[in-house]
Amino acid sequence: MSFTARPARAVSVAAAAALALTLSACATDEDPAEDATAAEEHEDHDHEDEDHDHDEESAAAASENASKTPRIVATFDGGIVVLDAASLETVAELPIDGFNRLSDAGDGRHVAVSTTGGWAILDAGTWSQAHGDHFHYFTADPALTDVIVEAEVPGHVVPHGELATLWDDGTGNVTVVEISEWTDMVEHAHVHAHDEWTAESAHHGVAVVDEAGVLYTTVGDEESRWGAQALLDGDVIVSTDECPGVHGETAFHTSEDEELVAFGCEDGVAVFHGDHIHKLSSPTDFGRIGNLFSTDGNDIVLGDYKSDPEGGLGLSEIALIDPEGETITVADPFDGDDATYTWRGLRRGDDGEVLVLGTDGSLRVIDPATGDVTTTIPVIDAWEVPDEWQTAHPALAIVEGMAYVTDPNTGTITSVDYVGGEVYRSAEAGFAFNEGVGVTG
Repeated sequence: MSFTARPARAVSVAAAAALALTLSACATDEDPAEDATAAEEHEDHDHEDEDHDHDEESAAAASENASKTPRIVATFDGGIVVLDAASLETVAELPIDGFNRLSDAGDGRHVAVSTTGGWAILDAGTWSQAHGDHFHYFTADPALTDVIVEAEVPGHVVPHGELATLWDDGTGNVTVVEISEWTDMVEHAHVHAHDEWTAESAHHGVAVVDEAGVLYTTVGDEESRWGAQALLDGDVIVSTDECPGVHGETAFHTSEDEELVAFGCEDGVAVFHGDHIHKLSSPTDFGRIGNLFSTDGNDIVLGDYKSDPEGGLGLSEIALIDPEGETITVADPFDGDDATYTWRGLRRGDDGEVLVLGTDGSLRVIDPATGDVTTTIPVIDAWEVPDEWQTAHPALAIVEGMAYVTDPNTGTITSVDYVGGEVYRSAEAGFAFNEGVGVTG
């Protein structure tokens, strides 16, 4: 696999944090944020001959555990908090100025933090280590590491298979890294990209690499976005310009183990099947699908659905997309109740369940095959959708078969057994959480 070569660099978080934080707007109808100032450049270097004191310090600080220790990483105004997923106790509070965004780095340990100069890599301090036919499990203090994957306006991060793909809205640069190498990159304070590529025009976009090494990207410019394409060795295999307002993607394996890649459009979904594309049209004149959620082995893709182009952030319908059957079914997750959701309250369960957190404070579990609500779980008090997407409001994260609901209005986080249909534990963390992701350990 080969894209356009461009060196990747690591810069210190301390240097980047001295700059004003400017982030991109992901998973919303809003325009990307203004370009951030690029961080100080450092030359690439060979890390094989470096001093390995950092490795020894990490090993000395680690504690071995009998099982995995999942953790929740969440942002608030001015910092990041890491919580134990079981007890909901605060493990660490890490100060970082500004409005910060989080993305799963794909290895169950690291999180990409969108900040000035690029994505700062946070070590959540929980991991598994293979040893023959079994694993050992470790925890350590979480830390913002001295590694930043450079970007002017850091946008979407997409882990899929063995690779994570990071898109820079400010330049159209795509950086691809091997997920298994995050720990090594952190230990040596050096980003070594697997491959890189640059879009013809910078735009608020997204990219993903499939298991065959094909790079899928959005197509657009600073004014608009209209399509998607698949490239191999720098050459376009197939493309479409019939995906207006393209935003959001998903890559997954169907129940028949076919790997599919899909992009959301303002009028449906563009699904890549190898060397050809199927465009699935929305059942309404305007039917924007901006975010897609899939589960390996489940044939239905979940999408948010906006049928009113003048509507705000609150949505009242979801899209259940069958790429093989080439259908989009619009469903009301609230069965006519007066409630809405935002993209922060839409996720998939481990077995493909559709999970929707509504403004009535309830978490609904939905059968993706039928669209029927199977369970409704009251979790938090009713809340209102804000006018601005950056404003903190309840969010949903999933890790190891549990759902986690943050409520910035009360400073609480609640764990929910969505399979059993009941609240498991709630804690007053004392922070007005904004975004959150889970790491498995």
